Amino acid sequence: METLALHISNGIIDGPVAAVFAAVALVAMTICVLRGRHDLDDRLAPMAGLVAAFIFAVQMLNFPIFTAGVSGHLLGGALAAMLVGPWVGALCVSVVLIVQALVFGDGGVAMLGLNITNMAVLGTAAAYLLIALLLRVLPRTPAGLGVTAFAAALVSVLVAAMGFVLQYRLGGTTDLGGNLGGLAGTMAGAHLLIGIGEGLITATTVVTVAKVRPDLVYALRGLHAAPTPAVAAVGGAR
Repeated sequence: METLALHISNGIIDGPVAAVFAAVALVAMTICVLRGRHDLDDRLAPMAGLVAAFIFAVQMLNFPIFTAGVSGHLLGGALAAMLVGPWVGALCVSVVLIVQALVFGDGGVAMLGLNITNMAVLGTAAAYLLIALLLRVLPRTPAGLGVTAFAAALVSVLVAAMGFVLQYRLGGTTDLGGNLGGLAGTMAGAHLLIGIGEGLITATTVVTVAKVRPDLVYALRGLHAAPTPAVAAVGGAR
């Protein structure tokens, strides 16, 4: 279980599969750059730097998962999606993963495409899709925002974990004897607990930022842009 973590080390997945996902990650990051640059402005650009720095710092803090004999840390996809949006958020997480692999050896350099695909692409995409859905039905209050952030973080971690299971099915270097279901169950169980921890951190951070500067929360952008009927009526009379 120590080797079956989301920061995939060199040798866990074979070379051809790693190369394919490196290409997938490169294409995804190119799309994020093209789409994300339209979102960047004087407000979002510095926020993206702060989000990347925060994710990097918090990822250095690990909390133990006693039931699985491993430790977990914030992945950051949901947090980034909430604060700076899916395109820039995926880039923030990717930058963190690249620095960690190159400087700290956290995740193999040859496995960067796999790690970026799981945590930056799949995790952030799943989180933002759920955010967009929940914010349509939940009140945009601190409580509603906290529930949204928690659920998005939990789901993003589980989706990233299942991404690893798929990759291992395609190119795992150790024969599991056909017990892919056992691998999926082990990963899901451990990362469910990790997701709960990530959800609490993400919800606390997003709600805190929203209370102080709601204009800095990407997920809430445009919340006050459309006038209410009362305001519209007053404007028409004037």
